[in-house]
Amino acid sequence: MSEEESSESEISTSEDESEQEDEIEVPPVKKEPIVKEQPEPAVESHNIEEKSGVRKMTHQRKMMLKSLMLNKAREDLKREMEQKAEAEKAELSQRLEPLSGLNSMSSQELMDLCRELHGKIDKVDEQRFDIEARVKKNDTEIEELNQKIFDLRGKFKRPPLRRVRMSADQMLRALLGSKHKVSMDLRSNLKSVKKGGEKKEDAEVKDWRDNIEAKQGMGGKKAVFEGAQ
Repeated sequence: MSEEESSESEISTSEDESEQEDEIEVPPVKKEPIVKEQPEPAVESHNIEEKSGVRKMTHQRKMMLKSLMLNKAREDLKREMEQKAEAEKAELSQRLEPLSGLNSMSSQELMDLCRELHGKIDKVDEQRFDIEARVKKNDTEIEELNQKIFDLRGKFKRPPLRRVRMSADQMLRALLGSKHKVSMDLRSNLKSVKKGGEKKEDAEVKDWRDNIEAKQGMGGKKAVFEGAQ
């Protein structure tokens, strides 16, 4: 019996200790915030990115691009001049016929050839004169149209106007200037009237019969007529 009691007592003590351990609360451990180390921005010596994201061009790159553009323009200009010279040469070869066999021609044949060449020269001069007159006429028409456009548009742009309340005096001052003093006060031309007017004397009251007797007969009618005039 003693052994059983000892075993039961040990079990009870172990259960009590486990309950006490469960009742003890462990305070939470505060975790320190982890700070990530930000990498330092890489600075490039040649191409530096701006805030807008556009890369700034270096001076050497600018000069290189400028030289390439100038070389390209020079080559294009040279090629254009060569093409123009070739076109002019081809046009002259078509229009000008080679004069061969002049030594074997007689004087009459040479004179006929000269007359033919002079006729061609006169014809070309007439065409040139007509073309120059046409070009001059077109130039004058273009100038007249440009002048009309200039007149329609006006020399200055019309400013945006807005409505402004102005009195008559302000309008006259704006039109005539500050030197001219003009007043549009209509009240100044009116006569002044006193508020407290004098009381009229009461007219004497007469008998109405006297008026009737005065207007009877020809004399009364004459008096009424004269009074009306």
